[in-house]
Amino acid sequence: MLEATPLTDGWILRHGQEALPAVVPGCVHTDLLAAGVIPDPFLGRNETEVAWVGRREWTYETRLPDGVSGHEQTDLVFDGLDTAAEILLGGQPLGRVRNMHRSHRFDVTGMSGPLTVRFRSAYAEAEAVRGRLGERPAAYTEPYQYIRKMACSFGWDWGPTLVTAGIWRPVRLERWSTARIARVRPLVTVEQGVGVVELHVDVERTRVEAALTLEARVDGRRVRAEVGGTRGVVRVEVPQARLWWPRGYGDQPLYDVELTLHHGNAPLDVWRRRVGFRSAVLDTSPDAHGTGFTLVVNGERLFARGVNWIPDDVFPSRVTPERYRERLGQAADAGVDLVRVWGGGIYESEDFYDACDELGLLVWQDFPFACAAYPEEQPLRGEVEAEARENVVRLMPHPSLVLWNGNNENLWGFRDWGWEERLGGDSWGEGYYLGLLPRVVAELDPTRSYTAGSPWSGSWRHHPNDPAHGTHHSWEVWNRRDYADYRLDVPRFVAEFGWQAPPAYATLRRALPGEELAADSPGVLHHQKAEDGNGKLRRGLERHFAFPEGDFDRWHYLTQVNQARAVAAGIEYWRSLWPVCAGTVVWQLNDCWPVTSWAAIDGDGREKPLYHELRRLYADRLLTLRQRDGELVLAAVNQSGERWTGTLSLRRMSVGGEVIDAADLDLAAGAREVAEVRVPAELVPAGAKEFLVADAWGSPRSSGAESAEGLRAVYFPVPDREIAYPRPEFEVTVVPGGVEVSARTLVRDLLLQADRLDPGARADRGLVTLLPGERVTIGVEGWQTPDAAAARAALYCQEPAR
Repeated sequence: MLEATPLTDGWILRHGQEALPAVVPGCVHTDLLAAGVIPDPFLGRNETEVAWVGRREWTYETRLPDGVSGHEQTDLVFDGLDTAAEILLGGQPLGRVRNMHRSHRFDVTGMSGPLTVRFRSAYAEAEAVRGRLGERPAAYTEPYQYIRKMACSFGWDWGPTLVTAGIWRPVRLERWSTARIARVRPLVTVEQGVGVVELHVDVERTRVEAALTLEARVDGRRVRAEVGGTRGVVRVEVPQARLWWPRGYGDQPLYDVELTLHHGNAPLDVWRRRVGFRSAVLDTSPDAHGTGFTLVVNGERLFARGVNWIPDDVFPSRVTPERYRERLGQAADAGVDLVRVWGGGIYESEDFYDACDELGLLVWQDFPFACAAYPEEQPLRGEVEAEARENVVRLMPHPSLVLWNGNNENLWGFRDWGWEERLGGDSWGEGYYLGLLPRVVAELDPTRSYTAGSPWSGSWRHHPNDPAHGTHHSWEVWNRRDYADYRLDVPRFVAEFGWQAPPAYATLRRALPGEELAADSPGVLHHQKAEDGNGKLRRGLERHFAFPEGDFDRWHYLTQVNQARAVAAGIEYWRSLWPVCAGTVVWQLNDCWPVTSWAAIDGDGREKPLYHELRRLYADRLLTLRQRDGELVLAAVNQSGERWTGTLSLRRMSVGGEVIDAADLDLAAGAREVAEVRVPAELVPAGAKEFLVADAWGSPRSSGAESAEGLRAVYFPVPDREIAYPRPEFEVTVVPGGVEVSARTLVRDLLLQADRLDPGARADRGLVTLLPGERVTIGVEGWQTPDAAAARAALYCQEPAR
């Protein structure tokens, strides 16, 4: 039987004349940090002090044990090397590599001695390729498009420039005889209620003449097949297979698959995975509105409630299975059912996709190309095909994976960002996105859909970012326009949109020790990577609020409120357009370090108000009020599988708390449907002193806790800066497990910043609007010394204009 021995111990990292202990898997930065050679680059402005690390060559060393094993062959296997490296054993070269996104295998049979992995600077490698192939345009000046490496290592508009090197994924020795399983392509389908697992197997041999058989086991069923040469196919059928569903639509049953390679009765190698039975297609049919983009799972058409995922740490080797589970669990708890793995990052580890399988999170996987023109010549082309082939096959077992995407914004960039003229006919990646990658997916995994890019309209007949065709990225809003402008288009699928806000207070406090925090203090500005990011925050805030000059705490609160408001404006509108609009993917779920960004969860894992707002916005049932064709309309969005009927209670109120007029209307929304109700003219609020409250039947009118959780909609006809808010009055009481707030006046956008109570504290809700007489209980975990006065100091809400 094949024997695998991890090589995790005894590694050293050469730092000049010094030999430092090295952790494998890991990277140079984390080893230098552990040894005290560099400061934590996440703190203050230390990022700039460690820039030299990415410009250096680095060497890892260990010793391979004695080569005598009793097996016919021994392989040295690296699951991931970051990035350009030469591997030597006993001073003799085994090979050179130049791709972070793939594994590498070397025959070391009978060999032992010192093992050396010598990393070239990623800058040196990329700049050499650029010198050979010529300049290509990109969104950033760093040379990330010339090397097959995590692009955001070179910095992004939310990430630091920390260019890594190292043995970032596991390394091991594999000893085997006669034959081993080299590759398994599991085609998992459902045929008339029967689950089918068809395993296409490649084997590597040391003995050509040996008779080999395959045995597959699934759900108690066992099937054998012969290997012809180096290939074999074994098919297992599972009658009445239970279907795997995305969360909210059904369960996520997973089946263990075990494949054993035999020589006679002797097992030689075993491959084990879990699979789920489901069908998944992408419907891009043209219709009266343009070109659709709708995911269909097990015949059910979905409105995708999505988030964009970036690497959860700029040093990916630090992301543990537990951290993946926590972050993706946060996504699922927010009502998310789709996670897009963005193209400036990586193909994630098995732990990521395993968690998605279990949580019912659909995965849209970008190939790693983002915001640049990529050369199509060697040495890059061969690496691109090799990594695509390996990762398409590696991820095939996961039922969560439903879509491959060719790139992020490169087709759009070619058309709109001046690339075409600058390229002058040079290659730029089109051959990858419209040729190589769809061919690889179709050849290796025909069970999954492929789209050439995001955004992409489906063909060059339409602008790549045309809202009416395919996927759309909405970035004029945030960069130049107000979030009210989300309502000017009817997009088919919004794959990127978002609004910035700073991280939690405790996250900033940890990242900027000793700094007097201000919106424009040096550390805060260093941890803002977007071009004119703070300027855009200010202009976006001033459209709705009076800017709080010199008041950091108020600026921090209002920018977080504005982020939640902006994303809500988009999602509420786009969900009301179902089935014409079939999905929203918020930019972004997570951060890779402490930074002001578009994330809902900050770099320390703390949830911003946006996160809690997503729980409301992505709930199965949502009420929203908006203007349409000069009328105020209420939309009842019902994404549940049951009909939604009841009564809508509408109250036109003054900001002083008086009910000016009220009415009850019938509510009826079919399963997976949207129902609209025109608000009667006498209930439409006017001016700066009125607003409208809509509650669904069954939501208690006396408790802001329940009524604010997706079954209430509130509409103010004017921006906050014009609203004559009363001075907020409320009582605060510490109760078991949290804080109770009882309102005596209108209290809008009440927020408990629990991390101000204790850095380890978490609140179970975000922004809440209370009417006079309502109360809410905010659950708090991790608060060591509960105190009502401290709770009141950590509560923020809208106030009268100063």
